[in-house]
Amino acid sequence: MGFARTCSVALSGVDGVVVEVQADLEPGIAAFTLVGLPDKTLVESRDRVRAAVVNSGAEWPQKKLTVGLSPASVPKSGSGFDLAVAAAVLAAAERLDPRAIADLVLIGELGLDGRTRPVRGILPAVLAAADAGHTQVVVPEQCAAEAALVPGIAVLGVRSLRQLLAVLSGEQPPAEPAETAPGRPAPALAGLLLPGAAHGSGLARPTADPPDLAEVAGQHAARRALELAAAGGHHLFLTGPPGAGKTMLAERLPGILPALTRQESLEVTAVHSVAGILPPGEPLVTRAPYCAPHHSATLQSLVGGGNGLPRPGAVSLAHRGVLFLDEAPEFSARVLDALRQPLESGHVVIARAAGVIRLPARFSLVLAANPCPCGRHTLHGAGCECPPALIRRYQARLSGPLLDRVDLRVGAEPVTRSDLLGRTGRGEPSAAVADRVREARDRAAARLADTPWRINAEVPGHELRTRWRVAPGALDQAERDMERGLLTARGLDRVLRVAWTTADLQGRDRPGPQDIAVALELRTGISRGTPLTPGAPS
Repeated sequence: MGFARTCSVALSGVDGVVVEVQADLEPGIAAFTLVGLPDKTLVESRDRVRAAVVNSGAEWPQKKLTVGLSPASVPKSGSGFDLAVAAAVLAAAERLDPRAIADLVLIGELGLDGRTRPVRGILPAVLAAADAGHTQVVVPEQCAAEAALVPGIAVLGVRSLRQLLAVLSGEQPPAEPAETAPGRPAPALAGLLLPGAAHGSGLARPTADPPDLAEVAGQHAARRALELAAAGGHHLFLTGPPGAGKTMLAERLPGILPALTRQESLEVTAVHSVAGILPPGEPLVTRAPYCAPHHSATLQSLVGGGNGLPRPGAVSLAHRGVLFLDEAPEFSARVLDALRQPLESGHVVIARAAGVIRLPARFSLVLAANPCPCGRHTLHGAGCECPPALIRRYQARLSGPLLDRVDLRVGAEPVTRSDLLGRTGRGEPSAAVADRVREARDRAAARLADTPWRINAEVPGHELRTRWRVAPGALDQAERDMERGLLTARGLDRVLRVAWTTADLQGRDRPGPQDIAVALELRTGISRGTPLTPGAPS
């Protein structure tokens, strides 16, 4: 009779639960039973673990073997329990000292040859282990850098089960030869990437030379709105004819956003790791992500879903970054309206038969749309043939409740010949705008230092109306707009947020009437006689 226990982690979204892996050996007919709500992949670990143990030079116990995963009520999935199951079995068979693995957290898949294979979700799994009080984890060598991002955790990266047995037995770990020849792709790294996950979500990979705002001709008002969106984390709606530069502006928004903080980087990396889109060799995401799904995207690809436990969708992959919906009216109305909850709460809750998960989804939304199906409705002499009823139906595809959650609405004007070919049409480069954005965010961060919020877009309207008041008389225009039905209560709160961002960009201590006027003009489209060019005083 033998018994041993160790630990691993079960993931549900980006949240983890430490699971105790228990192995019990009893006299009887040789059999291997795995209990504790395992899924199909985890059930198959019985064959993987048995082959890995034998091919690692250890003897497989010829007894009745029961492996339990506790708590039994928590669903477990994936191949990340292989390493813990193998260690528990060998300790129960007295090949290892059970005390050597009792306090360890082991995460990793085993190949039939005994080599370790990386798995997705290492970072959130190690974070869960740290929160539960564990200080030592064992992971595949390819995942050691990702696991080491968690402070206060001692990480051991192993290439094979043989190396783990040697370390736990106090012996010299054997040298493991490279699995593939230099220059050839390593099949073991396939466990880190889920094929097609990044493409389906529209996630763009950061490049060393991101697109620059200086490449955009004209569009001074849209540039100003883009700067405000970056400085305050606001949502933006760009409308205008084809070729005006709406997509170019959205693609350049990540380039003027500040680098992610350490906490934000961990949040984004955890989501990308679970989704299977974290590139090998890049354990930490440091730049704001940018997702631009196609307008044929389904509800599951945008919000999250799939068979079994849901996987992160584009709204979660864009966490702390930008979600760009080009040709927004072409998206399904059901898909667009599903954005209403994450736009308000900053997270999305997905319920399925296999369980309920909560995923972070705090992003800046950028919508782009043509004024009509042919796109020529606002062009003089362009020959738009769309009937008025068709134009109304096209524009009504973006529901009122969705647009009420968008802070900035700007029309992109057609690019003129002088803007496109002349020198005066070129605006500031991204670096100059990014400096102002960073300074504005620093001012907001100093003001919000003792609060749970970091940028203006996160501050509740009640706090803006009571704790941080604007200058006397500044809200007179906004109050008149509310009486005329041009502003809802949510709209007033969002006007206040934009006004604070405008004041931060101008270096003022609090918003005045001009800042409120800028925010109202960008929300209602009604001119208030305020300049909307980048860097101009408001």
